[in-house]
Amino acid sequence: MPDVVTVAISPCPNDVCIFGGWILGMVGLPDVRAAFAFEDVETLNEAALAGTFDVIKVSAAMAAPLAGTYAVLPAGAAFGFGAGPKLVVAQGYRGRPTRVAVPGLRTTAATLLRAALAENHGKDDLPVPDAAFVPVRYDEIVTAVLDGRAEAGLLIHETALAAADHGLRLVLDLGAWWQARVPASPVPLGVILAKRSLGEARIAAVGDVVRESLLAAQAQPQAVAPLARLLAREKNEAVIAAHIKAYVGELSLAMGETGRLALAELEKLASQGRFPADPPLPAPDQCC
Repeated sequence: MPDVVTVAISPCPNDVCIFGGWILGMVGLPDVRAAFAFEDVETLNEAALAGTFDVIKVSAAMAAPLAGTYAVLPAGAAFGFGAGPKLVVAQGYRGRPTRVAVPGLRTTAATLLRAALAENHGKDDLPVPDAAFVPVRYDEIVTAVLDGRAEAGLLIHETALAAADHGLRLVLDLGAWWQARVPASPVPLGVILAKRSLGEARIAAVGDVVRESLLAAQAQPQAVAPLARLLAREKNEAVIAAHIKAYVGELSLAMGETGRLALAELEKLASQGRFPADPPLPAPDQCC
C-alpha cells in the first residue's frame, strides 16, 4: 500500500491556487499519495488542535499555539498588503453593533477585530468594545447579518471583496487598520503547517511540493482556474482573480524574514492584555 499524507485546506481561491498543482497531480511527493480534505477555516483550526491532519492550513493566529505539534512551512501562506478581513453591516443599519458574526473565535480575523475594537472606543459606527462574537461558518456570515442574527459580520476569503454585491456596507477594513499600525509589514492571514512527527526530511519535502504546486499553477493558470471556480463561494471571476492577486504572491512562495516578522507581530498583538482572550458569546437561543 502506498504511503499517504493527509492534507486539509480551505476551499477559498488562494488555497486552491496554491495547492491546485498538487491536487491535480502536476506535482507531488515521490511514492506518496496525498489525500485532500476541504474545510472552513475554523474547522481547520480545530482539526489542527486535535492533530487530525499531517499538513493543514490554519489561521495565522494559530501558528504560535500549535508550535509544539506543527511546524510552519515556508511556502503556501497568505499575506495581504493593505488587504484583510472586512467588518460590514447591512446597508440601512445605523448604530453600534452588539453582536458580530465572526468566522471563528480562533481566526486571525477575530484576533484583529478584538485588537481594533480595543483601540477604537470612540467611533460611533464600530461595535461596542464588549460586543459578543457569534461564531458562524465563513460562508454563512452574509446571511447572518441580513437576517438579523448579528448586526455586523466579519467577512473573509473572496466574499470580503464582494460585500456591496450582497447589500452590505463596509465599516472597518482590518487590512488597512493593520497597515496603519505596522506600515512595513503585511498582515499574516493564514499559514500552512506540517506535523512535526513527519520528521524534518518529510516536512522539507512537503514544503518544496507546496512551492512547486504554486509555481505550476502560475505557469498553467488555465489548468487550476476551473477548480478554483468550482470551490469558490463567489462565482464572479473578477472577484476570484482579485482575491488571488491580493493574497497569493512572492511571500506565498517563500515567506522569508518578512513573513516571520509579520507572524511575530501578530503573536505579540494577540498576547497583549488589552482585550479579552475569549469574547462573550450570546445565549444558546441567540447563537447561529
